[in-house]
Amino acid sequence: MEKVLSIQGISKRYGRIQAVNGLFLEISRGQVFGLLGPNGSGKTTTLSILLDLVRNDSGSFEWFGEPPSKESRKRIGSVIESPNFFPYLSAVRNLRIVADIKGKPYDDIDEALTLTGLYDRRNDRFKTYSFGMKQRLAVASALLGNPDVLILDEPTNGLDPQGIAQMRDLIRMIAQKGITIVLASHLLDEVQKICTHVAVLRKGIKLFDGEVSEVLAVSELVEVSSENMEALKEAISGHAEYKSLTRSEDKWLVYFKNPVRPGELNEYMHRKGIVLTHLSERKRTLEQHFLELLNDNR
Repeated sequence: MEKVLSIQGISKRYGRIQAVNGLFLEISRGQVFGLLGPNGSGKTTTLSILLDLVRNDSGSFEWFGEPPSKESRKRIGSVIESPNFFPYLSAVRNLRIVADIKGKPYDDIDEALTLTGLYDRRNDRFKTYSFGMKQRLAVASALLGNPDVLILDEPTNGLDPQGIAQMRDLIRMIAQKGITIVLASHLLDEVQKICTHVAVLRKGIKLFDGEVSEVLAVSELVEVSSENMEALKEAISGHAEYKSLTRSEDKWLVYFKNPVRPGELNEYMHRKGIVLTHLSERKRTLEQHFLELLNDNR
């Protein structure tokens, strides 16, 4: 798969704060890639470096297989800060100004307004827009010129539930057009519902990256019970992948270091002379994995 972005060990420090610390990432064409982490984890700084808004202290990165340049920057649309348009001008007139600044024709304006759901309000003044509409107009401006990549920093921040749902739908529609999306968020639910890939950051350090589907498919927690719960505990504690267990009413909740298939576990217990009366796997959510990573890296 074609690499759109390659980050090789970029770092950035602000005084005593190490905002980004030796970050390595690879992002391929067509991915919706989420940078996930709490506030202060280095997400915005990373995006600012990639857009040449902030200079990194060390490391390097490439867009489309080449060092960053004015030409590569033209292939990238972005929404990093709060929407900032002329309040007394309409959406169309504001987008024409953006197109003039970018040196792009006006041909894409109607399509961008239609995609963002603003076409019917295209002639209304910006100051009459709700916050959610203002956010979508910012996305429309970033789409002018048909960029290959769209960068979004906390795209649902400050939106009400309806606005969040509209922004999520918009991001999905943009992704369906083949545009690679890189977004930063501290919201687990947002990344889980929108992104195909995720990197978890904490204090500028990458803790994990991979496909969201892989994270969601991991089943490291299994519920088991038998007639003799103490014998079951002793037997399962000897499993090679055993990590820990806790009691939940009439069941043991068993955590494994790596995924264990239920059939394999049942066979293992049978060899130990234990007949299971209950065996069920729990799918670990991105939230559980995220919190585990943060706790393990304090």
